[in-house]
Amino acid sequence: PGFGPEQFQLVLLRRMADHQPQLVEEALRTLDSSRAEAREAHRRWQAMIRSRTFPHGERRYLTVLGRPEAAEDRRIGDLTCRALVWPLPLWPDLRYEVMVAPGGRVWNEWLVRAPGAPAPQLRTGADLTPWCCTVDEVARAFPPAQPLEGDAPTRWRLAFTDPATGVRHVAHFTYGLLQYVDESAS
Repeated sequence: PGFGPEQFQLVLLRRMADHQPQLVEEALRTLDSSRAEAREAHRRWQAMIRSRTFPHGERRYLTVLGRPEAAEDRRIGDLTCRALVWPLPLWPDLRYEVMVAPGGRVWNEWLVRAPGAPAPQLRTGADLTPWCCTVDEVARAFPPAQPLEGDAPTRWRLAFTDPATGVRHVAHFTYGLLQYVDESAS
């Protein structure tokens, strides 16, 4: 069988299972898939991205996800990049966004809110529940959120201060989707 959006969702879930196994189990039931199928999709994805013959950069995502729902140029500093977005059935209010530098190299990929989809109301740290929001939404809700290095290429962290309590927290994301929040050690 081919490798398309359904299997790609399983790859994302496989990484999220490290932090939210219960939510991943529910998602797998929704997709009528098993943990074994998620592991196999992840194994196949890793083999493909390490293969010399499988397309690299932007072409990799076009091959797996098909034609993007939207593509637009974005200026980031002195660089003009292309943002490509695809819907994924498991997350109808989100899109998988791939940022492509000139020359086709991918420099960022994550889930973002779909245009027109309602964003969650994020007023305090208590509003940050697993899978409710994206990196960008937390950064906008709690300025000046500080980006921190993640512990893997698919993970991001943001430090922020809860305006309700004054407590410093770190929000942890996998593929741009919130996984959990903990109190900052600093």
